[in-house]
Amino acid sequence: MSTIADRQNQIIQEFQNLKDWEERYKRIIEMGRQLPDMPEDLKSEENKVKGCQSQVWLHAQLTPQGEMTIQGDSDAMIVKGLVALLLRVYSGANPNEILKTPPEFLKALGFEGNLSPSRANGLHSMLKQIRLYATAFAYVLNSKTNA
Repeated sequence: MSTIADRQNQIIQEFQNLKDWEERYKRIIEMGRQLPDMPEDLKSEENKVKGCQSQVWLHAQLTPQGEMTIQGDSDAMIVKGLVALLLRVYSGANPNEILKTPPEFLKALGFEGNLSPSRANGLHSMLKQIRLYATAFAYVLNSKTNA
């Protein structure tokens, strides 16, 4: 199984092959189109990410193997692509690994300088939500091993 660092490096390589930001945006939108549909019942107020201008939902579960699976969606195409990008990196990972691995790929891809301020804030809000889920699940996992 690949680590979060492996997945981040894979995405960095993929995006470095794209010439300019127009191509990168097209790739992000394409990733959003490929994102599996999130069940409507999970698009609840409870799963809505605070701090995003568009509507974004994230839902996480802990598998019996101790991995976090995340589902997400957005009503905006580029934002939905950013959701897909984050899920590609973090879904299926151990919560402790999520908390220990900084999101270096976001800086390497140049998102901070090339996304609009509202999209950049939304991206950070989504990342914060994923880390909150990871913190809660890491607590559950660590409680089980210490019991």
